[in-house]
Formats: sequence, structure tokens, C-alpha cells
Amino acid sequence: MFDLFLNSFNMLSHGLIGYIVPFLFVLTIVVFFHELGHFLVARWAGVKVLTFSLGFGPELFGFNDRHGTRWKVSAIPLGGYVKFFGDDSEASTPSTETLAGMTAEEREGSFHHKKVGPRAAIVAAGPFANFLLAIVIFTCLFTFFGKPSTSARVDKVEVGSAAAAAGFQPGDVVTAIDAKPIASFVEMQRYVSMRAGEKLTFTVKRGTGSVQLTGTPQLRETKDPFGNVHKTGVLGLTRETTAGEATTERVDPATALWLGVKETWFVIDQTLSYVTNIFRGRASADQIGGPIRIAQISGQVATLGIIPLLHLAAVLSISIGLLNLFPVPLLDGGHLLFYAAEVVRGRPLSDRAQEYGFRVGLVLVLMLMVFAFYNDFHQVPFLRNLFG
Repeated sequence: MFDLFLNSFNMLSHGLIGYIVPFLFVLTIVVFFHELGHFLVARWAGVKVLTFSLGFGPELFGFNDRHGTRWKVSAIPLGGYVKFFGDDSEASTPSTETLAGMTAEEREGSFHHKKVGPRAAIVAAGPFANFLLAIVIFTCLFTFFGKPSTSARVDKVEVGSAAAAAGFQPGDVVTAIDAKPIASFVEMQRYVSMRAGEKLTFTVKRGTGSVQLTGTPQLRETKDPFGNVHKTGVLGLTRETTAGEATTERVDPATALWLGVKETWFVIDQTLSYVTNIFRGRASADQIGGPIRIAQISGQVATLGIIPLLHLAAVLSISIGLLNLFPVPLLDGGHLLFYAAEVVRGRPLSDRAQEYGFRVGLVLVLMLMVFAFYNDFHQVPFLRNLFG
């Protein structure tokens, strides 16, 4: 019995040590910039900021700046928040009693007494900061490390695959998919992976000419180098890279910035396509992960070096920015939805309507968290082995 406990403890501690440091590194960067976006625009709009917190729960340490804002690190490192003057909670829900008792001077610094434009700008600044962070990270990676490139040449066509049915042949080079230029084999894989079940048109260079092929990627389970299982769209094409074929193209800062913007938009497009495909039945929701899955991936990617880890931070930043824009009360998108209703109606929603909205939002967010944790326990190896 003691041996079983000791083995389980060793598995758990090994998993935690390997995951926790990279996870905190990535998540802290993403959360800090998200909240910094809210903070900077709030200061610009003249709103008094009471608290800037990395994490939730009891404070571990912190300090007060000259404007009276409490900057702190809290015990539960699963997010963060900025609390404004007049807020009743970390979710920026209004305190009706506090707002009603404010003096004219206090209202000048109150978030909820600002016009709808500044309030919307403050709320949208968080997700915008996430997208901007991703662009900056991608731009720096392209500037200092170049753009990896391997032509989208086909070396093997799997028998009985979607590619074989489409008429692909060894030696073909894919130059475009659905009229969108394709510069590398990896770019083609990424495009195809999120479009299982969709009919795609491929522009292919064959010999000295060009042909049009039509194929539909099949949804398959694949494993990455770390053994993680993913369900993605697959054509059945293989690229065999020989020594010297994989090149890194040096780019100037302006080109790197443009590539950073394109990469950020690519991740946004892929994420939205995945969510859409879940509702259309073309993708599995079991790929949605929570903090444990993110920690696992962070630990695995960290073994490859700082560049892949920064790339992961950029992707996670985009994901958090998009998630917060969903029109769910408690999230930034929910607040923006309320402000849109306020513009249409000419006055804010009633306190009761907002309260019910926040309750519904809380239930939806909790359901998503429970679902994500459920996926985590089924897909993270050391937890599956520990409790399986």
C-alpha cells in the first residue's frame, strides 16, 4: 500500500515539476498583458484603478503605486483582474449602493459613470492587448530567427487516402488551396488540419504545367512527437525532407511585422474554424483543454527551447483574447454586448437584467471549466495513469 502511494506521489511530483514553471512563465506573460491593456486605457480615460492582480484569492505579495493602485500577486495563478473604482467584484459588476452614494468628484474616477465609449474601449483593450502581444512575439521571432521554409512538395501519397482519391501524385507541388497561396508543406498541413470534411480545391504544379485537384480531408487521430493525441483533417500526403532542403529565410523588420500580423490572423482563423466545426459536427470538442492541459503542453514545448515556448505564449495569448470576446456575461465580450444594447436602447440595461446575465454567464463559464478539466484528466498522461 505504501509503495502504491509512493509511486503515485512520484508520478504526480514529476508531472508537476516538469509542467509548473513553463506554465507559469507562459500564463503570467499572457495574463499580465491582458490586464495591462485594461489598466492603461482605464488610466487614459481617467478611471481610478483600485487593484491590478495576477492570480486570484489571497494576496502573496504586492505594493501600492503613487496613484493608489494595489499591484499584487495572488495565490491562485489561473488568471488575473483589474478592479476599478465602483466595481462590486473582480468581474467589474457594478455596486448600485456604492454608485448611488458617490460625490461628483468620485464619479469622475468611476468606471461605471463613464460614457459607453470609454467603457467599451477599456473592456476591449484586454483582448486587443493579447492580439498585440502575439504580433510582437511573432514579429520578434521572424526578425531574429527568420522564416522557416520547406516547399509543399509531395513525396508519397497514401494508398486509399483522400489525396489518392483527389489524384495527387509524387512530385506534385501545392502552390495554393482555395486560391490562397501556400508557401510551405507545414502551411499546407495547418490549413488542411482544420478543414476535415470540407471540399478543398488545390492548385498543383506538376512538371512544367499546373493542374486543379479537389479533395476532402478525412478526420483522423494523430500523435505529435510527445505522444499527445489530436483529431485533425488529413489528406494522406508525406514530405520527406533531406539535408539542406529545410531553409530559413532572413526577413527585414517590416516584412517580419507583416508576417507577424498574418500569423496572428492565421491562428485566429484556425481557432474560429475549429469552434465552428464543433457545432457542425466536423471536429471533436475533446480537444478543448484547461489549465492542466496547458501546463502539460507548456512543459513539453519547453524541452524544445525558448523559441517554441514563446511561440506557444503567442498562440495562447490569441486564444485567451478570443475567449474573452465571446458574448458571455462575466467575460469582456459579455460586457461589450451589454454596452451594445445600451447604445441601441439609449440607456443601460436594468440592474436585474444585468444580474441575471451575470448569473447565466457564471454558469456557462463554470460548465466550460468543468468540461475542460474533464478533458484534462482523460488526456494528460500522468493524471490518467495516476487515477486510471
